[in-house]
Amino acid sequence: MSAAELDRAVTLLVRQIGHWQQPRWSASARGGNVSRADLVHKLVQELADLAADAAGEPRRDVPRLSGDLVLPDQLRVVAADLARADPPESVLAEAADAVARTRSAL
Repeated sequence: MSAAELDRAVTLLVRQIGHWQQPRWSASARGGNVSRADLVHKLVQELADLAADAAGEPRRDVPRLSGDLVLPDQLRVVAADLARADPPESVLAEAADAVARTRSAL
């Protein structure tokens, strides 16, 4: 797994969700126990944690910014941070799998 493949997975997800308005973000994800926004924010946090681990930095909570419409941008930023940390391929594969699982659950 390469950083380019992670970028492709993130791009596919952003294309799927980037145009959503608030009602779509507030709707339940498949399974019905969390909102779509909560699910994407969980993914953002997961990628941020992987990036922190790869860079040898402490994990930090990713804030929920004002409004869910910024989640695609947050996702792009943390994915880029992860790629810049130059993690092993196994970490990139784990991240891409998380992106794919989230995309399927939306």
